[in-house]
Formats: sequence, structure tokens, C-alpha cells
Amino acid sequence: MLYSLFDYLSDIDIPGGRLMDYITFRSGAAFILALLISTIIGRRIIDRLQLMQVGEIVRNLGIEGQMSKKGTPTMGGIIIIISILIPCLLIGNLTNIYMILMLVSTVWLGTLGFLDDYLKMKKHDKDGLKGKFKIVGQVGLGLIVGITMYASPDIVMRENHEVVTVDGDGTVTEIIYESNDIKATQTTIPFVKDNNFDYSWLTEWMGDDVATTAGWILFILVTIFVVTATSNGANLTDGLDGLATGTSAIIGVALAIMAYLGGNIIYSSYLNIMYIPGSAELVVYMSAFIGALIGFLWYNAYPAQVFMGDTGSLTIGGIIAVFAILIHKELLLPILCAIFFIEDLSVILQVAYFKWTKKRTGTGRRIFKMTPLHHHFQKQGNAGIDALLQKPIAAIPESKIVTRFWIIGIILAALTFVTLKIR
Repeated sequence: MLYSLFDYLSDIDIPGGRLMDYITFRSGAAFILALLISTIIGRRIIDRLQLMQVGEIVRNLGIEGQMSKKGTPTMGGIIIIISILIPCLLIGNLTNIYMILMLVSTVWLGTLGFLDDYLKMKKHDKDGLKGKFKIVGQVGLGLIVGITMYASPDIVMRENHEVVTVDGDGTVTEIIYESNDIKATQTTIPFVKDNNFDYSWLTEWMGDDVATTAGWILFILVTIFVVTATSNGANLTDGLDGLATGTSAIIGVALAIMAYLGGNIIYSSYLNIMYIPGSAELVVYMSAFIGALIGFLWYNAYPAQVFMGDTGSLTIGGIIAVFAILIHKELLLPILCAIFFIEDLSVILQVAYFKWTKKRTGTGRRIFKMTPLHHHFQKQGNAGIDALLQKPIAAIPESKIVTRFWIIGIILAALTFVTLKIR
């Protein structure tokens, strides 16, 4: 709205009318606006949730301080979603296909998470929306994003090539971009010299006529997997006060920087990464995302006054996944979002090992004291739990676990950038 207004003002030479042309200005404004909305409106939403008695349902898992969380307002993800949408609708370029896809993803997953939380409150137990319906919703979003990226003429990239020349002064390395924008299933892959990986390379054996189409089908399948895995990973990580919120904000900062670099041909050339025309608009969205999370953390930090619920956790995980796919950095997520995926993996391994040992011996055993992984550190060791890993023996306070996970998240974000130069 404001973007269109300022665009009109610039056409008639009104002073200041060109401010909205600068991504940095709009990104800063989106961050500040989202931060203010989440902190100011957030308090009122929390009060409303308390009046509606929308409290967290807690199972007694024998963790210190856990039962004190019972009744804490949940569904606080509404605060995050509103704080993202308002700045983007006001100062985002709503004709930009990347911005449109991010807004659709936010509303789509926000609705999915809201239905899950609503059913939990209605049934007064932890079983909300059935898992198969969550998967259908996540797969549906993956299809929307993947097919749109295939069909939209506005989603393109420029290939980058490293050219080495030798003259009298020595060896000179130069990054050359193709003159034409192309549609391609290329993405950035870490630790490889020419770090553009094309999914169609895996389908070349099918022949030239179908390899490209098959490559897009493979890309869409990867998109579905990434959206589902990352969304569920964020959902599992949301188990301690401020854990998912702070970790996601750190990931958001890293992705915003990548989007800014990939949307600027000069910086793209320096890092030898693909240039994606139009993707710089995503920085505005991610700035609002970061501001919303930091504002929400004001109330969600230990001891939490509100929980985001599935309304928030499913949404922020999906946002991170879709954003990374749009800037062609989805193969960097195993490093950047390692905390999410390790939380996912801990649950998968725990369940699989328990079933396997129960089938062999009649008594199920565990690998961890408790999953998702963050609960393993909360649980006292050697406390009658038949788990392979008993350390740490002493339970670690919740606030310390969260802070350490944040530190790990910062290290992972730094490592993700390092992979762009180590080849």
C-alpha cells in the first residue's frame, strides 16, 4: 500500500518519493514496524487469550518446572503472523512474485497450525489435527511453491561461471554471468568449487527430451520434502521457552543476508553464487519475520508468558523452508537448520530403536533419556530410564539449554556462510 503510494509520489517528483526504491530502507522499516506490532499488540493478544482461557495443555513428563507451564496462554503464533503480514502489506512490493509466495506460505501454514491448536483446545488434550492432515497441508504448500517456480516467468536466475586467465601479471580469476535470465533447477551446494548443482543432472540418463521436465519434477519433490521436514523440525524444537523463537530469528538473519547478496549482482559475483533477479524483495519480508520473532521473544523468553503453539512453530519452519527454496539455498539448510533436523532425527531414532528392541527382547529400550533432544538435557540421568545415553547426569536448567542452543545456532549460521567460500 505505502509502496504503491510512494511509487506514485516518485513519478510526480515529490521529495522523498523514491525512499521506497531502496531495499535497505524498506527492510529497516519492516523490521521496526514488526517489532513494534509484536510487542504492543502482543500484550493485548496475550490478555485476550487469557480471558478466553486458551491455556497450554501439559503432560507430566517428570521434568522440573514443567507443570508450572500449565495454563500459560498458547496460540501466540498469531502475534508472529500478524506482525509479519502488516509490514509486508504496507511496504512490500505486492506485485513481486517472491513476496506473494511468502505471504501465501505464511497464511497457509498459519491456518494449518491454527486448526491444530484450536482442536487441541476444543478436545482439551494434546491431540489436535491428525498427523496425516498436517502432512497433506505441508505437501500442498510444497506443490504450490514448486509448481509456481516452474510456471512463473518472473522466477529466473543467471548462471555464473568462473573464468581463469593468465597474463604477464599472473593468474586472474573473474566471475562472468550469462547475459540472459533463464529458468533452471539449479541450486547452491556447499563445499564444491563450481557450487551450482542442477537437479536435471540426475535425470540426464532419461534423454534430452525429458531430462529437463524430470529435473523439475525432482525439484518439486525436494521442495515438498524440505517444507515438510523443516516445518516439523521447528514444531519439535518448540518445547522450551524461547528456543524455537531465538533459533529461528538467527536463521532468519542468515537467510536475509543471503537473499540480499543473491539479489545484488555485484555481491553475487564476489561470492561466486547465482544472481536471482527480483529476489532482493525477500529481504523486506525476512526483516519483518526477524522483527516479529524478536518482539515475540519479549514475552516468550524464560519464564514464558505465552507459547507460540503450532500456529507459530509450523508457520516459522515452513517460512524458513520456502524462503531458502526461493533463493536456491535449500541444500544449505542441513547446516543452517541443523538444530531443527537433529530434533527431528532424535525422535525418529528413539521411536525406531524402541520398536526394534521391543521386538527382539520384549522390552523397549531408548537411545536418549527423552526426546525431542532438548528434553534429554532436562532429564536427570540414571533415574530409572533404560537409555543408552545417560549423560549429562545432572539435569541442566531450561534457560541454560536454550542459551546454548542459540550459541550453536549462531555457529551454524557462520559455518553456512563459510561453506560458500570453502570449495
